[in-house]
Amino acid sequence: KGKGMAFSEVREYQPGDDVRFIDWNVTARMNTPYIRTFREERELTVLLAVDISGSFDFGSKHFSKREVAAEIAAVLAFSAKHNGDKVGLLLFAEEPVLYLPPAKGSRHTLRMIREILATQPDKKATNIAGACDFINRTIKRKALVFMLSDFVDNGFHKKLGTLSQKHETIAIRVFDPVEEDLPDVGKVNLTDPETGQERMVNTSNANVRMAYKQLNQRRLEGLQKAMAKYKIDRVDAATDADYLPLLHQLFKTRSSKHA
Repeated sequence: KGKGMAFSEVREYQPGDDVRFIDWNVTARMNTPYIRTFREERELTVLLAVDISGSFDFGSKHFSKREVAAEIAAVLAFSAKHNGDKVGLLLFAEEPVLYLPPAKGSRHTLRMIREILATQPDKKATNIAGACDFINRTIKRKALVFMLSDFVDNGFHKKLGTLSQKHETIAIRVFDPVEEDLPDVGKVNLTDPETGQERMVNTSNANVRMAYKQLNQRRLEGLQKAMAKYKIDRVDAATDADYLPLLHQLFKTRSSKHA
């Protein structure tokens, strides 16, 4: 849905017009009643905020999280294009990496998808709070913001809440199944893609796998509490599953809420 009603013009009052819309300044000048008319403003501004930090390049099966995010972004961008809406793009990691202002057209849409897949950040850490600040500073009018990330970060919940107060915000968490449940594959060298730190982990140790799972669950519980507190809709899209039914359900639910 668009932003509501926008002023169109002033015309002479006719019987049956709503007297609440009388423009008293014009009426006084013209010595006859005039009213303000409005048109429905349906164009929406959509912003895709996509995480391209080091952890987003991970994928244990066919696709990385970044590739799945690019697919989802393409679906959203072409849907917005079909609806006649402007779409913009923010790529972020430790800092905002690339910003394409909202615009229309197939060429613009295809460039956004290409940038999501190809752009490489100089600093690979994740800073969701910084991305939220950038959006709030840059997008002045209310927009629909899709935040696509694995949300593996700290200290961003309050900033995400501030973003949701200014812009309608939807969180799309893209994750890989291995990140949810550590597989038993013996001793492996794990490298943090954002810091480069390496560590030997014995995945055959049941206590290690349980501790990993519990840590991840606590992180997700904190994220869920923040989303509920700030009334942010969320979709969880796995790299090995079809995300389209989840998107359909999201928009079906939102449509019924706004009806």
